[in-house]
Amino acid sequence: MRIQKHPILDDLEGRKEIYITVDGRKIRAYEGESIAAALFTEGIMVHRTTVKYNEPRGVFCNKGRCTDCIMKVDGRPNVRTCITKVRDGMIVESIHGLGKWEAFHE
Repeated sequence: MRIQKHPILDDLEGRKEIYITVDGRKIRAYEGESIAAALFTEGIMVHRTTVKYNEPRGVFCNKGRCTDCIMKVDGRPNVRTCITKVRDGMIVESIHGLGKWEAFHE
């Protein structure tokens, strides 16, 4: 479920529908929304698991202050999904334990 109209948040009306891939699954999103919002709409609540006890974590503060919602985005680990906007074709992956850097070229 997405909020279509809100007195403070921007309305979805007129926004372009795009697609991102999350753990190999293609999901719908709208330009301007956060990754976390797109995941929430699809029922995806777990973004990562902890190192020591393998416990699930997801959105906690929803304002970029904690690191519970971090995921790997387009090859970059530890991206806060609550403050990162979706982009068409974006690849998002869950993190298990510590995020690991791979060779990255812009």
